[in-house]
Amino acid sequence: MSGKGAPELSVRNVGDLRIAVVAAQWHEKVMDGLVDGALRALHDLGISEPTLLRVPGSWELPVVAKALAGRGYDAVVALGVVIRGGTPHFEYVCQGVAQGLTQVSVDTGVPVGFGVLTCDTEEQALDRAGLAGSSEDKGHEAVTAAVATAATLRSVSEPWRQGGPHNP
Repeated sequence: MSGKGAPELSVRNVGDLRIAVVAAQWHEKVMDGLVDGALRALHDLGISEPTLLRVPGSWELPVVAKALAGRGYDAVVALGVVIRGGTPHFEYVCQGVAQGLTQVSVDTGVPVGFGVLTCDTEEQALDRAGLAGSSEDKGHEAVTAAVATAATLRSVSEPWRQGGPHNP
């Protein structure tokens, strides 16, 4: 199982963070599971008013994630699924989406949770979608990782904003 060895993240006092989720529409059943898992994670973390936007497919995730990162969100979570077909299209889309979302995070300083499934089969995607009977819940995991990273960034920047000992 690919989730083996995942860290047990403990995230507290994050109810005031502004979080946006951008989700693709392709593969409706898988996406419904990912979105449900993401929203459940946000609820569990005490984040009661997340923004949820939908885009046509995974390819469109980076541009919308960048727009959201530039509008004051503390973290953005990107959810999508790309299933291998018989052409190189899979590799191009997966590489472009991964690089695009990484670039958004690095350029803006806003964490981007990577909840994009890149699977060989629909069965693999369903097993990671957080549905009843799934072995993993990647929507939930992507939110938890993004919010934990946002909390870490906040803890690093707060002393500076408050005129701490290293800020004259």
